[in-house]
Amino acid sequence: MIKALTALIYSMFIFAINGLSTPHKAYRGNIWAMFAMGTAILWGLYELNPEYLAPTITALTAGALTGIIAAHKISMPNLPQMIALLNGLGGLAAGLIGITETSNADYHPLLLLFIISIGFITFTGSIAAFLKLAGTRLLISKDTLQAVSLIVLVLTVISGFYAYNNSSEYLWGFIVLLSLWGLLFILPIGGADMPIIISILNSFSGWSTVLVGFSFNNTLLIIVGTLIGASGTILSYIMTKAMNRSLRKVIFSPPQTITDDIPNENKTIHQGSPQDAAFLMENANKVIIVPGYGMAAAGAQHELANMAKILKNKYKVDVKFAIHPVAGRMPGHMNVLLAEADINPDDVFELKDINQEFQTADVAYVIGANDTTNPLAKTKSDSPIYQMPILEVEQARKVLFAKRSLAAGYSGIDNPLFYADNTLMLLGDAKEVTKQIVANLEE
Repeated sequence: MIKALTALIYSMFIFAINGLSTPHKAYRGNIWAMFAMGTAILWGLYELNPEYLAPTITALTAGALTGIIAAHKISMPNLPQMIALLNGLGGLAAGLIGITETSNADYHPLLLLFIISIGFITFTGSIAAFLKLAGTRLLISKDTLQAVSLIVLVLTVISGFYAYNNSSEYLWGFIVLLSLWGLLFILPIGGADMPIIISILNSFSGWSTVLVGFSFNNTLLIIVGTLIGASGTILSYIMTKAMNRSLRKVIFSPPQTITDDIPNENKTIHQGSPQDAAFLMENANKVIIVPGYGMAAAGAQHELANMAKILKNKYKVDVKFAIHPVAGRMPGHMNVLLAEADINPDDVFELKDINQEFQTADVAYVIGANDTTNPLAKTKSDSPIYQMPILEVEQARKVLFAKRSLAAGYSGIDNPLFYADNTLMLLGDAKEVTKQIVANLEE
């Protein structure tokens, strides 16, 4: 019976991950995941000692209500911050389990220290990622943070040795230092690398679950944790390949002083209006739309979907969407937003599938994407995005760039595309600009 139930839950999680692999099956994948988790919880409650039933149900109810309220209140631009926190809470749960079991002689202390370590590093690292994604400014330099982080790491290792060889009174000092190190370790990492960090922390939360499963000899926790950890690890690899970065460079590269290679006399923009943009689009044969975080911040995905629909149905324009793997603040951020606006997934293409089409596009409409279209990624060696594959929007006959201002992107560097001869800057709120383009297209 137990083996059959384990196989059933395992199968449902496999179906869930398979469903989440494509936009067409994502809804079904989520349903499978909810059924799998619900079944696992019910099984856990069935096997629970009756004296713990009431507090467990209370905790589950409180957690469920918190999750429902948070999911309803969170705005789509802030979704990456919520994902970071969810990763952190998974790690915290594993870390707390490790603490509670330190008095149990049945478990090897080294295993418990590993559980506590990965759990609390995931928790405080996720808090740091949350702060970075929320745009919190550092009060001290990155060099100083990295130096302090190294000192704290040495102290953490020493305290961990004492926690392993002596009584549990050293454990709390180890946890405090470990948590501090997790925070200091992530904070100096550049904002442009946060999609990779979120993937890594996601895998950490899975591997911490695996260790808990080993400590309890719980096959289901081992299986589910492995699925999460492995998928997070694979996603981290995909993200690093998409940015042409290694984990070593992401985590250990020292901060660099970025110079501005664009002379001031060349910083002349060609500013256009929504009327200009509508005219160019309605007379185009092919329009490629490139969404970025600016679209998410403005909540412009529904206006964008309406614009694409009008161009296709009224003006018979070939409209496609180009998604960079690290667009936004987390993996898949743009795909989620476009799916929310009911944009046909068949019209959405990844960088490797769409890049060659920019040279045949009449218009590239860039809405809030900055670093992922920045040509300096090819030439600026001191740039955080150096050698990152970009969307080759500059090859389009005309580039329309909807952006609130000429401010640098998340990586902190200017974009020469703003000043190119074939670029029209549509300065203003991305949602309002797109809405005005739609109004002109409807006339």
